[in-house]
Amino acid sequence: MARPTILIADQHRTVVEGLVRLLRDQFEVVATVADATELLEAAARLRPDVIIIDVSVPALSGIDALRRLAANKSDAKIIVLTMHGDAELATESMRAGASGFLVKHAAGEELPTAINEVLQGRIYLTPAMTRVVFAQLSAPAPAAAVRLTGRKREVLQLIAEGRRMKEIADILSLSTRTVESHKYELMHALGVQSTAQLVRYAVQHRLVAD
Repeated sequence: MARPTILIADQHRTVVEGLVRLLRDQFEVVATVADATELLEAAARLRPDVIIIDVSVPALSGIDALRRLAANKSDAKIIVLTMHGDAELATESMRAGASGFLVKHAAGEELPTAINEVLQGRIYLTPAMTRVVFAQLSAPAPAAAVRLTGRKREVLQLIAEGRRMKEIADILSLSTRTVESHKYELMHALGVQSTAQLVRYAVQHRLVAD
């Protein structure tokens, strides 16, 4: 019987190596990738059963990567694995299409169980935040989480990563002027006056990965 296939998206090589060692006896790790662009390509090409993604994966925020996977009609079950034991982040991840959420320090004990749970069509949450997350999921999504979508969220993520306008333009195949236009529209929409304020607001409101 074929073992379930796993795709891991995490920029930290030591974390990836540890996850591969943890999972290789029960599952088949078909690929590991270091950023969201590689993730989307590998997910479409390999069609894994489960994707494990760090919410801070570069190129897009992990949340936007989840939305892209959903838009691409990926059938994979997605587990968010992160350093941030944050119930709001977990809630946003679930709203964006994740089936599981757990913190990295618990991966050794919980990740194989989480994979088996999501493969059975169930939700897996780190136990300490289950009650809070389900309560938040029953409430309407906050406006800040849904106000920015598509290209503007991509631009915002890259600005938060410290990229220059020309770098962002090259990554997104846009003109520098278009990127600058997105930036100033973002500043106006969020009511901030500088790039530093824009980044601070985005991180504080979980519009981008830290």
